[in-house]
Amino acid sequence: MKSDIIHITSSGKGIEEALNVSEKVAEYNGISGKGAIHLRLLTEEMMGLMQGLTGEQEADFWIENEKNRYELHLLSKTEMNSEKRARLIAVSTSGKNDVKGIRAKLKNVFEAAIISMNSGYNEAVSLGLVETNGNVNRFSEWTLSRYKDEAQGEEWDELEQSIVAKLADEIRVCVSGSNVEMTIEKEI
Repeated sequence: MKSDIIHITSSGKGIEEALNVSEKVAEYNGISGKGAIHLRLLTEEMMGLMQGLTGEQEADFWIENEKNRYELHLLSKTEMNSEKRARLIAVSTSGKNDVKGIRAKLKNVFEAAIISMNSGYNEAVSLGLVETNGNVNRFSEWTLSRYKDEAQGEEWDELEQSIVAKLADEIRVCVSGSNVEMTIEKEI
């Protein structure tokens, strides 16, 4: 089953509709209690990430399921360039992108993937998102499971406190053609 596709923006348009979709999917599939709450919380986290994106970003959101396996999708075809992002980051007190917590990390990964497709990929390279093989650069998929395996110290403490890291079975950010897609997987 695939839910309706909801068009959302970082300014908040469509976010309430997306939250309603998560409730409708739960109801349609007979999910109640903790399972319905988990689906709603994961949708809220994804919408919070969307609102936190720099610039005026747009994406499509939907939920797919097969039996008790659910996937929440956020697909962006939005253009953001590295100059615009650098200007926005320069406003921060430190003058850099202070990534704290898993939600901020996901936002940073998603934005870096968009940038790597458009005007450059220096930040994507610094995050380990671009693999270089000879003269060929390609975006490498970021996954929560790999991040968990590599997390240490403060990063691990933040993971332990993260709602999305506790609830999601897997999170993927990947580039396909001109699209950047985040998928949150959850078995309910």
